[in-house]
Formats: sequence, structure tokens, C-alpha cells
Amino acid sequence: SKLAALFEHPLYNIPIPEVTEKDKLFIVNPMEKFSLHSSGSDEWVSSSKAETLLPTGKTAYDTYPTWLKFHVGINRYELYPRRDPLLPTLLQDLATQRIVSSVQKSGGTQLKLIMTFPNYGQALFKPMKQTRDQETPIDFFYFSDFERHNAEIAAFHLDRILDFRRIPPVSGRLVNITKEIRDVTTDKKLAKTFFISPAGNVCFYGECSYYCSTEHALCGKPDRLEGSMAALLPDKTLAKRRSWRSPWRRSYHKSKKAEWELNPNYCAQVRETPPYDRGRRLLDLIDMTILDFLMGNMDRHHYETFEKFGNDTFLLHLDNGRGFGTHSRDEPSILAPLQQCCSIKKSTYLRLQLLATQPYRLSDLLREALATDPLAPVLAEPHLWALDRRLGKVLAAVGHCLAR
Repeated sequence: SKLAALFEHPLYNIPIPEVTEKDKLFIVNPMEKFSLHSSGSDEWVSSSKAETLLPTGKTAYDTYPTWLKFHVGINRYELYPRRDPLLPTLLQDLATQRIVSSVQKSGGTQLKLIMTFPNYGQALFKPMKQTRDQETPIDFFYFSDFERHNAEIAAFHLDRILDFRRIPPVSGRLVNITKEIRDVTTDKKLAKTFFISPAGNVCFYGECSYYCSTEHALCGKPDRLEGSMAALLPDKTLAKRRSWRSPWRRSYHKSKKAEWELNPNYCAQVRETPPYDRGRRLLDLIDMTILDFLMGNMDRHHYETFEKFGNDTFLLHLDNGRGFGTHSRDEPSILAPLQQCCSIKKSTYLRLQLLATQPYRLSDLLREALATDPLAPVLAEPHLWALDRRLGKVLAAVGHCLAR
């Protein structure tokens, strides 16, 4: 396994700083045990009530479902550890746990659903809108492109291969629209949008600002539909997140350009603006830029951080559905932060160089990682080949900076 060899490599075993209590997202009460109520009702019981339901000798942590262990493991430096024993189980849960509730997620431009499992875990479901080999038309604006379910799956694995570990775990899943969405939804607005197509397939379209109409309905075969299931982050009431506007955000206008597109010295003013004037924030943003360039994602207008950790923490790489839309062309403007600032983390640069060598070729590693997903093959082959070409361009951009 090339993937196993990669994670054994010294560059993937650089220790993170020691994690103290204040570096953890949650401080766990070692006495607080959780269990599902024996009656099967939808409520957690904790502490004294749970004692009678739990085998003696278990620590509180042992009683947590996998999704809760994932939340408890988040710290200032990483969303999950490199050698996370929970990861296979969490991905399996996303792919197989029974869906007990399905409601539409509010906000956003396209239809997304929140799925709830019997153990109170939740996932964000993005349905399949187009086939693997459909490229984004060349005349499409980036902001009117479809979101792709397979891009969410591939982005999670690519982020892990790059050793960023800033995307929550995502698995593909084949969902039964009738039994796992329509029959279990409590969302009246969503329920009104189900219909049977002339071909006899079960369809729905939900409510959203783009692509939520009978012309853009999501239809099963006859009721089976592919989608991505992403583990949800802790509720914002428990762990506040701050949303940051990216300095290299696009104009989202059909004819206007953003300032960074007009001013080649734009990075100089970003470097003087908090929080980019100190610490690792600018370098973390350049990491995100590299991830986006490799995927061809032009839609990174905001990013988030956990408020508890202040400015000294990693960026969350959320919402990657507009990646992997094109393989036949690259979008050099995505790399503007790297090219204008001429800065990159040494560890990131060394890993990118490693991923350009034959034993650790990036396309081979991602192909291997995606082969275990329930919806494999997740990406069409040309998208994997494009990764190697784009990696060469990132290294060339760094080379150009070094020459300057």
C-alpha cells in the first residue's frame, strides 16, 4: 500500500506541539457517562440514570458513540490525528447507520440535507447532481456551477494525503429516497417537493436559492440516489466558529474583478492586516489555496476557525463541492496567494515534493484512498491525472519564487 508507506514517512510523523487542556475543544468530565435511553426514546440520559444501563468498569469515553469521540478529539492543531483509530469506524457509520430523520439544511445556494442516526450522530448529505465524467461547461461562471457529491468525498481524502486534516470525514452512500428521506422527514417544506417522474422515478427538489425546482429535481433509479455524507462538526452553541472572509475572495460579479486580480502587490497590504500580520494564518491560507488549486475549486469565499482557539489555530476547509469540476484545464488564478506572497510552509513544500516522486505519486495515493469508498470509483481517471499536472505547477510556482 502506497498510502500506508506514505503515512510511515518521516515527513508524516513530525510531532504536533503538546496538547494541553486549553488546547482541547472540549474538556470532558470523566464521570459523565452517556447512553441511549433503554425505552428507545430519542433522549440522552447521563450520570446517575445511566449507571443502570452501562456495563460496570467502562469509562465515560467508552460509552460515547464514534461521532462524539471525534468531537472530543478536536484540538487547536488538528481536526483528527494522523493515526486516528476512529476514522474507519466513523466512515463506516456514515455509510451504513440507519437514518431516522432527514431535514433540509437552511442557507446555502443548493439543496443539502441533515441526516440523523439512532445514536444522535448527524451527517450533511449532498446528493448527486451529475455524472462523474461531466465537466463544468467552459462558459459557466464558477458561482453558478453545480456542487458535486464526489468532490466532497475526494476532497476529504486529498486533504488527509496532504496532511492538513482540516476537512471533517466524508463517505459516499447510496440512499433510498423513499425510505431514508421522504418517509422520515419532519420538514414540511421538503415533503411538499416529492413527486414521481414520467419515467417512474422518485424525485424531489427542496427549497433553495439555486437549482431547487422541478427542472433541477434530484431523481432516484427508481428511488436509489448517490450522495456524500459528511460528519457534522459540533453544534455552534457548544463550539462557536468564526467565519472569515478570504482576502483573495472573488468578486462574484460577471464583469468586475476583485482587488487582488488588479494589484500584483496586493499581498503586501494583506501582510499588514490582522490576523495575517503574525503567526501562521497566512501560511495556513496558502495551504488551503494549494488544496483548492489541486481540486480546481474557485469558490473559496470564506473559511472558518473555532473561536475558542483565537487566531492561533488551523482553518477549517469546509464546503468543497465545487472542486473536481474540470480536468482538461487548470485555473492559475487560484494560486494567487502563493504567487503574490511567495510564502509556503517548509513542511508543506517538502510533502508536495514527496508527492511528485514515483513511489508516492499523488494520483496513485488518492486512487488508493478512494477505492475503499462505497461509491468507488469516486473520480473519473482524468481528474486523477490532472492532480499530478497541477502539483507540478504548484512546485513550479514555488521554484519561481525561490529564483526571485
